[in-house]
Amino acid sequence: MIKTKIKEYRRERKMSQEELAKLVKVRRETIGHLENGKYNPSLKLALDIAKVFGTTVEDMFEYVDE
Repeated sequence: MIKTKIKEYRRERKMSQEELAKLVKVRRETIGHLENGKYNPSLKLALDIAKVFGTTVEDMFEYVDE
């Protein structure tokens, strides 16, 4: 399972799921699924999201062995 800090980064910047989705060219639902752990991002999407927040993929996403 992939854990993510997307929601925390968005809230710090007062950014909606819709705004982030437009920046990385996905649907708002995709951002919601990522935040809820129901979807694992492609490498490109992970890189794009990290770039929006000026951080690394390693900081934004964490693999958790269940």
